Amino acid sequence: MFKELDPVLHSQLRLSIMSLLVGVRSAEFSFLEEKTGATRGNISVQLRKLEEAGYIEITKSFRKNYPLTTCSITKKGIAAFREYADALSDYIRQKPGSE
Repeated sequence: MFKELDPVLHSQLRLSIMSLLVGVRSAEFSFLEEKTGATRGNISVQLRKLEEAGYIEITKSFRKNYPLTTCSITKKGIAAFREYADALSDYIRQKPGSE
């Protein structure tokens, strides 16, 4: 039987953001924008969804009088990402006809 995939992570952009954050733990908004190639508005919406799920923390500050948004993955986010990756691995390893 297949494990259910986390609907919060089962979005290409949210999964991309989480994949980046798992590797670096914390990243500026501009880094996520550059690496994902997504629009600022789309990234903002997806970050809000990840924050609402408790998977990331968003910190807003200023650097040289310019707004700076930094995103950090939480322990809950790391655990959710690992569970999601494990579930995908199960899908890949599933043999035809096995249950």
